[in-house]
Amino acid sequence: MAIITISRELAALGDETAHELAKQLNYRFMDKHTLEERIKSYGVTGTKLQKYDEIKPSFWASMSQDRDDYLHFLKTAVFAEAAQGSTIFIGRGAGVILKGVPGVFSVFLTAPAEIRVERVKSYFQCDDKRAHQIIEQNDKDREGFHQYFFDVKWQDADNYHLALNTGHLHPEVCAEIIKYMRDRVMTDDVEAQNARRIRELALGEDLKHRILYEKGLPIYFLEVLVSLDHLTLYGVTSAHSVVEGAIAAIKETAPQMQVQSEIQVVREYSVMP
Repeated sequence: MAIITISRELAALGDETAHELAKQLNYRFMDKHTLEERIKSYGVTGTKLQKYDEIKPSFWASMSQDRDDYLHFLKTAVFAEAAQGSTIFIGRGAGVILKGVPGVFSVFLTAPAEIRVERVKSYFQCDDKRAHQIIEQNDKDREGFHQYFFDVKWQDADNYHLALNTGHLHPEVCAEIIKYMRDRVMTDDVEAQNARRIRELALGEDLKHRILYEKGLPIYFLEVLVSLDHLTLYGVTSAHSVVEGAIAAIKETAPQMQVQSEIQVVREYSVMP
C-alpha cells in the first residue's frame, strides 16, 4: 500500500493529473467531494466546511471550537480513507497530515502565471483582470489554510518529494513522471510500513474521537499517539478522574493496547470556549 498526495496551484492541472495517475496506477482518487462526504458523515455541517475548507479562517472562526472540530474530522477522514488502500489525495493539507509516514509520496504542481491566467479565463469565461483576482485570492486562501492549520508554507518545495511545472506538460506526462518516481522509491518493505503506520494514526484519531466526542471528557489539546501496541496520551485537564475515564474509554475500544498517560492535571484549568 502507498499514498500519493498532490498539492496544486489553481489552473495547474491538479485534478486532470490526479485522474490520469489514478488510471495508470489503479489507485483510488480521493477528490474534494468524496473527502467532504466522509467528513459530513461524522456530523460536520456544510457551513463548517465552508468556513475552513482550504481557506484561512476569519478571526472569529479561528477562535471557535468549530476550528478544532474541523481539523480533527479532516484528519480522521484522511486516515480512514488512506487505511483502505493505495490512494491519491488532492489538496486539503493531506500531504502535511501524512508527512513523515513511510510510503507517502508528496507532489506539488505549479504553472507560469501567464498560463494560469489563460486557463482561468477559459474556466470562468472572464477577462484578464478577473482572472488575476481569482488566482490571487485562491493562492491567498490556500497559503492561509496551510499556514494556519499546519504552520507550513504551502508553496515551499521542502514540503514535497517532487514539484512539476505543468505549463507545458500534459497531465498524462505528469502522471507518468510521478508514477516513475513512485516506482523508484517504493519498496515492499516501505509499503508494509505505510500500512502499519496508517493503522496506528487512524486508531489514534478514532480513540481521540471516542474520548472527546462520545465520552465528552474535558481534556484540552488531547493527542493520542499509537506505536505498535503502545499508546500515549497527552493533554491538559483539571482532575485525575478525567484521566481515568479516558484510559477506561480506551480499554473498552482497544483492550490490547498498553496505555501510558502524560496528561497534565491542573486544578481549575479552563480555556476560552
